[in-house]
Amino acid sequence: MPTTPATDANSASAGTGTQESIMLELVDESGNTIGTAEKLSAHQAPGLLHRAFSVFLFDERGRLLLQQRALGKYHSPGVWSNTCCGHPYPGESPFAAAARRTHEELGLSPSLLAEAGTVRYNHPDPASGLVEQEYNHLFVGLAQAAPDPDPEEVGDTAFVTAEELVKRHAEVPFSAWFMTVLDAARPAIRELTGDAAGW
Repeated sequence: MPTTPATDANSASAGTGTQESIMLELVDESGNTIGTAEKLSAHQAPGLLHRAFSVFLFDERGRLLLQQRALGKYHSPGVWSNTCCGHPYPGESPFAAAARRTHEELGLSPSLLAEAGTVRYNHPDPASGLVEQEYNHLFVGLAQAAPDPDPEEVGDTAFVTAEELVKRHAEVPFSAWFMTVLDAARPAIRELTGDAAGW
């Protein structure tokens, strides 16, 4: 993928806790940039409100691509979540960050990626004690190629129908933020997949 000054300056993997410091963009309650903070410090309780993104990709049958976060992740390891989520680098647009991280984590580029609004939340992670204080930019799109995940980022993937998701969500751990971002993205998801898909 093409690089920008932001990606050149922050080329280390965002998955594990062993890489060089990664800076996040701090925002106010309206999403206006007010500064920066190191990634781990922004997630330590009570958390600093920062910019984030969440991606929901679907196949031609209207199934959602889920990922299981790699066990080596310092935050929410091993849980299932939406297709991709992360943080733009300071000065990087959420759209560019969403496309970049989807390719880095899953080895695929969406054939369509559209903005689906924003959602603000505060979700503590009971296991790690870290806190997600996020102003999250939502994106929905289409995945027309098979994922080729980076094992340092992704433990497993699955395409699920809306009905299969309900069953899986009841049986296995999901990220603390998953239902919040899914519910916020549902109007755009329904527009993309159609009523028959059941989202």
